[in-house]
Amino acid sequence: MTGNRKPTRVRRVGAEAVTAGHHIIGPAGADPAEVVETDIETDDFGTPAVVVATLESGDTLRIAAGSQVQITVDDGAPVVGAIPAQDGTPEAVIAHAVSVHPENAKLQGLADRLTKGVNFKSGSNLQDVHDLAVSLLVDFADAANALRVCDLLTPLPFDGNFGRWKWIEGALALASYLAYDDGDVARSEAYSASLRTADDAETDPLKAKLAAAVRQRQLNAPNLYDPEISRAAAAGDAAVERAWRVVRLSSLLYLRSHGGSETLTADELTRRIHNELVAIRAL
Repeated sequence: MTGNRKPTRVRRVGAEAVTAGHHIIGPAGADPAEVVETDIETDDFGTPAVVVATLESGDTLRIAAGSQVQITVDDGAPVVGAIPAQDGTPEAVIAHAVSVHPENAKLQGLADRLTKGVNFKSGSNLQDVHDLAVSLLVDFADAANALRVCDLLTPLPFDGNFGRWKWIEGALALASYLAYDDGDVARSEAYSASLRTADDAETDPLKAKLAAAVRQRQLNAPNLYDPEISRAAAAGDAAVERAWRVVRLSSLLYLRSHGGSETLTADELTRRIHNELVAIRAL
């Protein structure tokens, strides 16, 4: 009986975000089929090229990396309940962003805390907003909502508190990449300029010169956590490897927002960011 079926809706996700349990709509609008396993094939240069989704029937779908497909979402799935916010408020932006991903418990947990009221003076709230934006991009390839969530933090100025600033800085770096990837170079550069305001916060000329020298060394020889990632991969610990790769992603975004360095160009960093996103989603 069709009357007992749960209502569904369709949303688009990046190919790399397709995971087991998703119901994917096949080519030419074929009926949704459940995905039971995914794998990523690389080209001859080692770059992720094709996502292979194995369906419950045993058939496979080959999807080009970087493309998007349609999946169905159960409208009866739980969504954030505390949404008394008016349109345009931070709470409403967050509620909307997670409403299209009701199946993810981590996302719903972040949103449940934030939709009760966002306090931009709270470091933990800033971290939750930052982590929500990262999760939207990494876990769902939802660049549009990730950028909207970033923009809750990007207008905030540097106030000298580096503990709070690191989350704002992270949102600015992510927003700069997302805007660039969307073709809006001017907007990307504006985010990067805002991020670098903290670089010029030191007013003492000698201290400022020393800080600039240290910063350049860090840009030229950044910590990209290769040993930690290699150890986790060798041990077969996908969760730990994924966590370190997310940290590496943040470092790459920060480097890119500075226009690269003397050892890593902006173009090379953009390439590495794309590959890192694919690698994270494959774990």
